Amino acid sequence: MSRVQLALRVADLDAAVDFYSRLFDTVPAKRRPGYANFAIAAPPLKLVLLEGEPGALTRMDHLGVEVSSTDEVTAATSRLADAGLATRVEDDTTCCYAVQDKVWVSGPGGEPWEVYTVTGDARPDLEGRTEVELSALAGDGTCCADPDRVETAAACC
Repeated sequence: MSRVQLALRVADLDAAVDFYSRLFDTVPAKRRPGYANFAIAAPPLKLVLLEGEPGALTRMDHLGVEVSSTDEVTAATSRLADAGLATRVEDDTTCCYAVQDKVWVSGPGGEPWEVYTVTGDARPDLEGRTEVELSALAGDGTCCADPDRVETAAACC
């Protein structure tokens, strides 16, 4: 199994969750403070919503390819490096309420791409809770809090 990931930074997370639930006729697979994701079967898409600044326009945060295993991440790392792309590996990292192994590359316009696998859940005790003050807890999307710095944005999610 692999699917493309699209991570969007949204001003109103509740409104975005409502809209995308209706658009894709599904509910979020994970909903935590400042964060929601949808595991959409058709088309195969992992849609990630990260809470941004109130009143800001929705924008692309980063892109990715979710794969099934760490072996696939390792193979992608080798393939990308062999293709001459600068890679940055993050193993056993916690962000967006998940433990992940991943490799990052940047597209020609600076857009961050990750190839990743989820190896575990982080903070399942917060599932369904949406209080903003809880977003300061480790493992959420706040590691992507500086969207204008690719090195920060690429360090998580």
